[in-house]
Amino acid sequence: MIALVDDDRNILTSVSIALQAEGFATRVYSEGEAALKALLENPPHLAVFDIKMPGMDGMELLRRLREHSALPVIFLTSKDDEQDEEAGFAMGADDYISKPFSLRLLLARVRAILRRSDIDLPSEPGANAEAPRPSEVLERGRLVMDPARHKVTWDGRAVSLTVTEFLLLEALAVRPGVIKSRNQLMDAAYPDDVFVDDRTVDSHIKRMRRKFRSIDPQFSAIDTLYGAGYSFAES
Repeated sequence: MIALVDDDRNILTSVSIALQAEGFATRVYSEGEAALKALLENPPHLAVFDIKMPGMDGMELLRRLREHSALPVIFLTSKDDEQDEEAGFAMGADDYISKPFSLRLLLARVRAILRRSDIDLPSEPGANAEAPRPSEVLERGRLVMDPARHKVTWDGRAVSLTVTEFLLLEALAVRPGVIKSRNQLMDAAYPDDVFVDDRTVDSHIKRMRRKFRSIDPQFSAIDTLYGAGYSFAES
């Protein structure tokens, strides 16, 4: 089930039709208050909503949703401002798509997030079976990652990561000390046919660091090599 929240009826209709054509059930809402109540009382698998809406806008909707739920959220907005994108990720958005957008791109990102959340997806015509996701617990010094349960701890304390953040961190922690370029990290966290720019990866990394530093102010395990990428320093 995918929930769509947008005050533009044309977008609600076109996105809903596209998702239903791919086998997804949808629910649509044209304003934030009604959407928040429904998302909390009867949670879908994922929500897609706009930032710029009258009354309760998307930022406030996400803020209030995150007080009670880790539901995956994709922002869909006409705004094209780095501060809006950073603010969205800081509050817990899993992805961000600017209007005008490709329905094919949106569908790919929806599938990617649901796949990482272990949600059964409608089959794609002609799609090959995916290799099973490794379930071994990954231990790197004070970091422990459990892919099967999507759990992360640092010094034994839980760290709540989105599915995208989890995959980015996993890609770094698998080989400590090895620098991963932004392109390599994009490949680890997004489907092959989805384009994301450098800012998106950087925003996720910044947000991950903040989460770890909220429980360990001295956290410095994610290193930046400017112009090259990121690496994980085991400690």
